[in-house]
Amino acid sequence: MIGIDVGGANLKVVNDGGAHLHYCPLWEKAPVTTLLNQYVTAPDEPAAVVMSGELADCFDDKMEGISFIVKAVKDAFHAARFYGTDGKFHDSAAPQLAAANWLASADYLRGEFPDALLVDIGSTTTDIIPLTRFESLTGLTDLQRLQNGYLIYTGLLRGNIATRLQSVLLDGVITPVSSEYFAASADAHLVLGHITPAQYTGDTPDKKEKTKAAALRRLARIVCADLDEIGTDGAYRIAEQFWENQRGLICDGVQRIAAVTGARHILVGGIGASLFAGELGGTDLSKELGSCADALPAFAVRELAMRGGYF
Repeated sequence: MIGIDVGGANLKVVNDGGAHLHYCPLWEKAPVTTLLNQYVTAPDEPAAVVMSGELADCFDDKMEGISFIVKAVKDAFHAARFYGTDGKFHDSAAPQLAAANWLASADYLRGEFPDALLVDIGSTTTDIIPLTRFESLTGLTDLQRLQNGYLIYTGLLRGNIATRLQSVLLDGVITPVSSEYFAASADAHLVLGHITPAQYTGDTPDKKEKTKAAALRRLARIVCADLDEIGTDGAYRIAEQFWENQRGLICDGVQRIAAVTGARHILVGGIGASLFAGELGGTDLSKELGSCADALPAFAVRELAMRGGYF
């Protein structure tokens, strides 16, 4: 049995060998089937699948994206079944398959942690999922999750830093930032030592090196400067102010949802698990699940399929 999570930028696979992550931007005609073929070990091998990549702007609408992903996966795993926001498995493309990956994680964890709040901090987004209210979660779209505070569009790697900062303080001067895509979240986290260059998956904004020196140069451009204009310290201050903003946004959101839903325990998964578990006073799922915590929906949908005997 294999678990698969097809996101807009990343393809995550979980099998008996652990978790496997591939940078796979759908808007660049990513070879989903080719990447999956390397995990096929037998004809009609079962695969349990979730997705969120249907929102990629290469598709005119979500159903076009869903159909593309279903076909791409089935071309590799003919017996694949797809988990939907109705909490059920489907054999073919259906509207319920759109962005159901977060619900699979909740469905898997709710039995053991019924009083918990799950916070899954990924490369692009942060999911805040009250396991205390699982029945009310089924059927929710990403639009509704944004409106409820269950989805925050900030993550550890992708995303324009300028979407979080309107200005920064440099040498006591309030300095507006450029809205150009000069630096990504990963640049700030790399500079601050939260991630390693190897964990900087995906393209850099300038398609150049994934080093601290290169990240500092990209951060300086946010204020339309070269590094020699604001110095290394100035670039570090930009990274620190981004981190303060992002940390506050996520922590405030988690605290608010925990208070509203009565959650008494916080579980933290995703690539940001180790960083945010301490900030939130929660349980770091990577200590329990290892690398599978970085691919939690793929791991969860695999476990749900095996537990329920859907194959």
